[in-house]
Amino acid sequence: MTLVELDVNCWAEQQFGTCDLGDRRRTKRAVKVATRCAADPSASIPRQNESWADCKGVYLLMNEDDVTFSAMAGPHWKLTRARTSGHYLLLGDTTTIDFGSHRNVAGLSAVGDGRGRGFLLHSSLLVSAEGEEIYGLAGQTIYYRKPCPTGETYGQRLNRERESKIWGEVIELVGPAPDGVTFTHVFDRGADNFEVYCRLVFSQTNWVVRAAQLTRRVDTAAGTPRRLDQYLNSLLVSGTYDLSVRANHDQPSRTAQVEVRFGPLMVPRPCNCSKFVRECGIAAITMWVVEVRETHPPQGVKPLRWVLLTSHAVQSFEDAWRVIGYYEKRPLIEEFHKAIKTGCRLESRQYQTSHALEATAGMLSVLAIRLVQLKSVARVDPDRPAHCVVPASWLQMIHCLQRGKQRQVSTVREFFHAVARLGGWLGRKHDAQPGWITLWHGFDKLILMMRGADASSSKCG
Repeated sequence: MTLVELDVNCWAEQQFGTCDLGDRRRTKRAVKVATRCAADPSASIPRQNESWADCKGVYLLMNEDDVTFSAMAGPHWKLTRARTSGHYLLLGDTTTIDFGSHRNVAGLSAVGDGRGRGFLLHSSLLVSAEGEEIYGLAGQTIYYRKPCPTGETYGQRLNRERESKIWGEVIELVGPAPDGVTFTHVFDRGADNFEVYCRLVFSQTNWVVRAAQLTRRVDTAAGTPRRLDQYLNSLLVSGTYDLSVRANHDQPSRTAQVEVRFGPLMVPRPCNCSKFVRECGIAAITMWVVEVRETHPPQGVKPLRWVLLTSHAVQSFEDAWRVIGYYEKRPLIEEFHKAIKTGCRLESRQYQTSHALEATAGMLSVLAIRLVQLKSVARVDPDRPAHCVVPASWLQMIHCLQRGKQRQVSTVREFFHAVARLGGWLGRKHDAQPGWITLWHGFDKLILMMRGADASSSKCG
């Protein structure tokens, strides 16, 4: 089974053919729109549709009351969650969708430093726990920021609707794993609050959450209350390993030497908590902590330190390493954010209402998944025969376009390399593997050539 359908017509029908948009004709229109978007994801609507009638159809579709964010993306969420066996990670994170300060769009709220206008998009990306497969989005929600009331007390803040609720909303939307399946939510520090843990307990799913509150009080296995950072310092080093650290804004990539510690603990309910936490009946939650600490960082570089709270029992270095591996996959959701913003150019869409922009975000979220999957397919099963994955007409066209030894396209890897060359990848000895942007450019050119070939071979009149 392939993770992504390469033929854009079949893909669009799979993903949007069951959308409930209030009228079957709208669903058919959504499939056509998705097909054109997949052929050229970053293009404007006029460029994607090539005629005023089709453009007008898109504008009318996105402004229909029944065409909502969840109506567009919901079938994809259900399809993604419909697993029958295995262990899967749910990588959760929030990205800011900013349409700019110059746009006067009804319904948007302040984002960023307060000058931009847009919304927050929170997504849960389902990936394999053991491999590199990306299956899709298991759930999403959109949130509009609201200004904090003047003179608000801490107690009032806890009891009003807050931005942190989006974590719980998506946890509940995803729900428990199907029979025979295991789900593990993987979150960064934004999810480190007791209410999130309570909702994870109720959803009967596992979790790996990076701790943000290292001075919080926890209870050790012996029942002794201690601060979390003090408890970590009392744990023995269980092992060491080398960790590849990606480059960021102010430091280059490096290989960090890290120590690993782990231990059991119990997180008690905080004294100041939300109404949900007070009424849910959970007084404390048992979990495990795993710490990754860099020992000899380069001069002037802040040492790497991860403190991970998890529901998985950690009783050996191998168990701890497995949990760390789950957290190391979290950057995959950043690839999704890059795809929806850069590959699909969501923030450049020129609709005049937040409703239309939300509906567009629903469709482009599914399309962004297609883009990141294109990159992963060649890594997951590179030696699989290409004819098992790629339409025969595509292989024939690729064969005609390639030269010399490159004309032989028998495996998935060779096919994706051929597509990447169409997108500008040179494939020299020391070149890195092509990314999804390069692959998309190659697919864009290939699909355009296929359209030309189909048009030239069809009968006129």
